[in-house]
Amino acid sequence: MEADVPAGEVVVVIDVIRAFTTAAVAFERGVAEIACAPSVEAGRDLRRLHPDRLLVGETNGLQPADFDFGNSPAELSTVRLDGRRLIQATSNGTRGLARCPDPRALLAVSARNVGATARWIGRNHADVPRTLICTGRTAEDWACARYLDALLDGASPGRADLIEGIMDGAAEHARAYDRMPVSERVDLSRDLGFCRDVDRSAFAMVGEVRDNHVVLTRVEC
Repeated sequence: MEADVPAGEVVVVIDVIRAFTTAAVAFERGVAEIACAPSVEAGRDLRRLHPDRLLVGETNGLQPADFDFGNSPAELSTVRLDGRRLIQATSNGTRGLARCPDPRALLAVSARNVGATARWIGRNHADVPRTLICTGRTAEDWACARYLDALLDGASPGRADLIEGIMDGAAEHARAYDRMPVSERVDLSRDLGFCRDVDRSAFAMVGEVRDNHVVLTRVEC
């Protein structure tokens, strides 16, 4: 994720477990927009400017005490969010969006909206060079990138391969958490069903770059 992002390209930032799965579920629940902050502190700054917005996210996988919700699609799936605006701050996904200052188009994707994202790009920027950014080092984001790249090339990739990659990534996360103190471990079990639900969301999450954050909106595809 540390390489420079070329200007003028279609940039797709990928975070399957869990930032952009959480964002997709939030839009499914009626959220109007999501302001994605590059850090937890930047999220808090935005909250001070917009106290009516809900603050969602994590640091080291865990919900900060002053946040309204964690980075959990399962948690948000039970919340009434019609018309609300969110601020999301995560270790990888929202931070990755902030690294794209001058894109032709900027999108956030998880397995949940990967097909809609491919359709949006195909309809709007089919001939523009693209960059896919995997925000984590585990298998799920790379599997999603391969799947999306194949769709954009006109292929019909196997959904089972994507799901297998997500489960491999979840296992990598679990092994890493097992090495941590109990108080620092994250239980992903409730969220994995949402993370591997391929193409549940029939919309792209399109970003608009602001001075210190990126605003995602839902675009039906």
